[in-house]
Amino acid sequence: MVQITLPDGSQRDYPGPVTVAEVAASIGAGLAKAALAGKLAGKVVDTCHLIEADAALSIVTAKDADGLAVIRHSTAHLLAHAVKELFPQAQVTIGPVIENGFFYDFSFERPFTMDDLVLIEKRMTELASKDEPVLRRVLPRDDAVAYFKGLGEFYKAEIIASIPANEDVSLYREGTFEDLCRGPHVPSTGKLKHFKLMKVAGAYWRGDHRNEMLQRIYGTAWASKEDLAQHLKMLEEAEKRDHRKLGRELDLFHIDDHAPGLVFWHPKGWTLWQAVEQYMRKVYQDNGYQEVKGPQIIDKGLWEKSGHWDKYRDNMFITESEKREYALKPMNCPGHILIYKQGIKSYRDLPLRYGEFGNCHRNEPSGGLHGIMRVRGFTQDDGHIFCTEDQILDECAAFTQLLQKVYKDFGFTNIVYKVATRPEQRIGSDEYWDRTEQVLMESLRRSGCEFEVAEGEGAFYAPKLEYALKDALGRQWQCGTIQIDSNMPERLDAEYVGDDGARHRPVMLHRAIVGSLERFIGILIEETAGALPAWLAPVQVVVLNITDAQAEYVRTVAKTLQNQGFRVETDLRNEKITYKIREHSMQKVPYLIVVGDKEMASGAVAVRARGGQDLGVMSLEDFSQKISADVAHKSNT
Repeated sequence: MVQITLPDGSQRDYPGPVTVAEVAASIGAGLAKAALAGKLAGKVVDTCHLIEADAALSIVTAKDADGLAVIRHSTAHLLAHAVKELFPQAQVTIGPVIENGFFYDFSFERPFTMDDLVLIEKRMTELASKDEPVLRRVLPRDDAVAYFKGLGEFYKAEIIASIPANEDVSLYREGTFEDLCRGPHVPSTGKLKHFKLMKVAGAYWRGDHRNEMLQRIYGTAWASKEDLAQHLKMLEEAEKRDHRKLGRELDLFHIDDHAPGLVFWHPKGWTLWQAVEQYMRKVYQDNGYQEVKGPQIIDKGLWEKSGHWDKYRDNMFITESEKREYALKPMNCPGHILIYKQGIKSYRDLPLRYGEFGNCHRNEPSGGLHGIMRVRGFTQDDGHIFCTEDQILDECAAFTQLLQKVYKDFGFTNIVYKVATRPEQRIGSDEYWDRTEQVLMESLRRSGCEFEVAEGEGAFYAPKLEYALKDALGRQWQCGTIQIDSNMPERLDAEYVGDDGARHRPVMLHRAIVGSLERFIGILIEETAGALPAWLAPVQVVVLNITDAQAEYVRTVAKTLQNQGFRVETDLRNEKITYKIREHSMQKVPYLIVVGDKEMASGAVAVRARGGQDLGVMSLEDFSQKISADVAHKSNT
């Protein structure tokens, strides 16, 4: 007898071992048809999985997040199946699920084209319509290696050969195609209906540039036609908002092959940068942070003591001078401890908050670079708080409230909060982890925040809070973080004198609000589609003349506004006013001031707000008050 407990608490008895599919069928024909997989003790399994002992089971359908993952995983196999039918000489490698879809890497004699993707997608649809069962079998490792070598799938054989010799491996077959996979998969290909192939790119085998360049085909898959259409619409909108495209069009920055992964900021882009940096500098000043600045190049010995040399060596830029090895800093933390250690610190000095706009460099692989979102050189609004254990809760709660205000000022009010808890490989006692995890959770409760728990995603030395922005397209961008660290102060011998006169280790809180300024500016550009609010816009006002007769008045208006601290340009070109208005509207300038003879005679200005809104004629003083209010309240026109 096997007893199955369902999510609603009800129980069903079966005379012997029973499959997930049989349990679903016993509940109802509708559920049996919808079933994609089952979930046992937190693990997702195939519908053919045999349950041999009492268990709690939930049936996974397309409505569940686990079901969508199974659909995407199975669609990756469907992609490989179609490629092998159309291009038999292609070798399959790996095909994982990724956010919103999947990819599969192939070794092929030439790059796939977009025309190839059309053919492959059509064949995928044909294969899915056959509704062939997806069957699982298990082989000893060495038999599986021999099997795939016999098929000419040498990459797949290499993957299997890296598995321990005493382990079995599972294979999944659909029609004539069989692939290595842990599973689970949909019960039949007919469950795969709503997918689209998106693009093709190059990818090195096993991520190593010394290996062959493979062809990576990306795709997306969804549970319904409506979900797929909505996702494609979102991608279309995201393409319009792409910060790389807008960066060129608005003349903000560029990336150059002479310095891959590094940003060349143009005057307008650097003005935007400065608006963000100066705002954050004021945040530091108003919230008890002391701004510091550490060197760019630091001796290898410090990175060894901090533990970064062992963990980040491959991502560090190394240099040498006078037989000493140095690293361009990939993070600011060790430098801040060296600053902290200058002079004796007392418990009365804590909490001590350091902030730095620290320039960091990391040797990211070229394939992972993405505009200004993923670069090799970046600046963080980096901060470290040195405090006692008793101060952690108050500092974390205050940080969350500060972060919320900053994000709101930048136009972000939808924040996802996550507590990343202890990983399997960690240092410190369970009591330490229990205490610090609870402190972080309580700090969020104090701020009235609902949060997710990310099991096992904490750093090896402590848990952390992660703050993700949700943008206008529903995308999440993890920017802010605060992490508790007792490890680095121990490694680098940081101390303070307690009220008992003894030496103690401070706790170090690593914190960032916007994170990388480059990345955050990219997010801002995409969130606003380049129409930045007046307080951030590189050019806030352009003053335009209708004829040469108003040129001097235009200069006077511009100079008056500039003297009041606004970023103003003039356009005195001998062009039609409609042409000039259109051109500056394309540059997404918040306000255009048009002056003709009437405005000049009355000492007034005609104002147009972004979006073509005609605000009419007003005095320069009234306009100044209006834009001042926009900037002060950080509102968008």
